[in-house]
Amino acid sequence: MTHTNRKGVTYTLYRATTATGRIRYVFAREPHGEPVATLPAGYVVRESVNGVVSLARDRPAAFAPDEVAAVQAALRSHPKAELYRVDARPDHIAIYERLGPAGDDLAAIFREVGLGSAAAKARIEHHLEQAASYTPVLRFRLQDRTRRLFGVERRWYLGGDDEWLLLEASGPIEAVARQVVPLLGTEEFFALC
Repeated sequence: MTHTNRKGVTYTLYRATTATGRIRYVFAREPHGEPVATLPAGYVVRESVNGVVSLARDRPAAFAPDEVAAVQAALRSHPKAELYRVDARPDHIAIYERLGPAGDDLAAIFREVGLGSAAAKARIEHHLEQAASYTPVLRFRLQDRTRRLFGVERRWYLGGDDEWLLLEASGPIEAVARQVVPLLGTEEFFALC
């Protein structure tokens, strides 16, 4: 059982026994126990936005497909949509931002110094995506399960690595996504509270 991630790295599923005698499954690039031919029952392959491959329990989705699609739709209309990824986690829907420059910014610099053409942008963007790392910047958390109302949190950059600021925006996912997502990458995003 293998899985090739978005970066083109192939992982193999291995079964190993822990010191306490429990069976443990792990995806690895190098041999790490006994290779496994098929997925164990009740498990699925999961790839994070950063390309980390893991084995996860097959659980019902926490969010309806149309709720995740609403966030993706709001993101598609963003002028720098290629810099962001959406991922539904067990307790929230997150938007991740790619670290580093955008492909069109690098292509413009290369053209300015005579090292590239307009066609180079697609190749630059492909290479940036292959090596990209993403960090979460925005989260939508379900606040009212019955009415399906969501609250929004943005990354808090003045604290530690995993601090979030709850924003005043709340409501149906389509409305809050359309309200907040366009602000990603702008000064207004950092003024949200």
